[in-house]
Amino acid sequence: MPTGSANLSEATRRSILLLSFATFASMVAQRICDAMLPELSRVFTVELSQAARVIWVFAVVYGLAQLIYGPLGDRLGKFRVVTFATLACSIGSMTAVFATSLEWLVLSRVMVALGAAAIIPLSLAWIGDAVAPDQVQETLARVGLGTTLGVGAGQLLGGLLTDWLGWRWVFGFMTLLFSLVGLQLYAHARRQHNSTSTPVSEPSRQAIAFGAQALRIVTDDWSRTVLLVAFIEGAAGFGVLAMWASHLHRVLGLSLSSSGAIVALYGLGGMLYMAVARPLIRRFGERGLALLGVCLLALSALLVAYSPYWPPTVAASFFGGFGFFMFHNTMQANATQMAPGARGTAVSLFAAALFMGQSLGALLAANLIDRIGSTAVIALGGGVVLLLGVFFAHALRRRAQLLDPT
Repeated sequence: MPTGSANLSEATRRSILLLSFATFASMVAQRICDAMLPELSRVFTVELSQAARVIWVFAVVYGLAQLIYGPLGDRLGKFRVVTFATLACSIGSMTAVFATSLEWLVLSRVMVALGAAAIIPLSLAWIGDAVAPDQVQETLARVGLGTTLGVGAGQLLGGLLTDWLGWRWVFGFMTLLFSLVGLQLYAHARRQHNSTSTPVSEPSRQAIAFGAQALRIVTDDWSRTVLLVAFIEGAAGFGVLAMWASHLHRVLGLSLSSSGAIVALYGLGGMLYMAVARPLIRRFGERGLALLGVCLLALSALLVAYSPYWPPTVAASFFGGFGFFMFHNTMQANATQMAPGARGTAVSLFAAALFMGQSLGALLAANLIDRIGSTAVIALGGGVVLLLGVFFAHALRRRAQLLDPT
């Protein structure tokens, strides 16, 4: 087992790079429709809450599909499953290009979600297998550059391409992106298979029935805590985030391009955290990162919600992303260590909780906006995340005391 990134083989480093590209594409697909909602509402002549189906239905399917991909990755090989799932996403994206109704577009998003569901959780689980436990959080932070860049790129490209070329071009771009990444993954896997090097991914020889794996995980007190926090994080963090661009467009009168560009800074803030994660992890530890992260995010959400002018929302979006990924990276690291013997299943359950929470959060946020306004919804999301971070930091301290009473 490697003890640090310097000891990783060239094949492993190449695998991690390609998985980062795949997680980038997956996250772009998740966030690409956020800034498009007002335009989809106009084109298909529906309310914003109905147009939001392209987001929350995607998240529901993404979450439920984890129940399949966890054990599938443990049996067939995580890298292999990620490869074919990425190629499958290109097919779903292509069908979205030709959508003539909102129902057709939602169905296409379902097809993409079924493939994208495998990419991030199995990539994280693969890293958990390939990297020593004491290096997991730092490695995840580096790999997370692809994910965080995807958050910003999805928000930005969704607005820009919709304004400049039309919404169909958005999905044309996604077709090309998934195709290129998927083919690179496939070529790399074939090269490793045909060489004398260790394969990029090996099916677990200790894999057991998914039901038994899942039962063992959800009956553990700490695993239940991590999954519950992930669910609420998805609802109050990712779910409400989907409404930020629409808020800037409808309340502050910005164009879709400008709104998407501002919210794209959320991902840029996350990238900065990933770049400086190593000293921060060592300086503050898990509890410190959780608390500082949610405080930054809550303050940023309040500023986005109540600012009467757009310039302050630029800084708010950037630092909100920095704070969110401080917290989220801590959650990811704990998820990869919930059940080392069934890591694929454990991380998939984590992802299922996260994205089922996101689907509920996006659905509730879209409907509450019509009732109480986007200002109150965004502020409420920030408050919930703050309370969640305080709870999780307390849980981490209690767990540390139980593991080391001295």
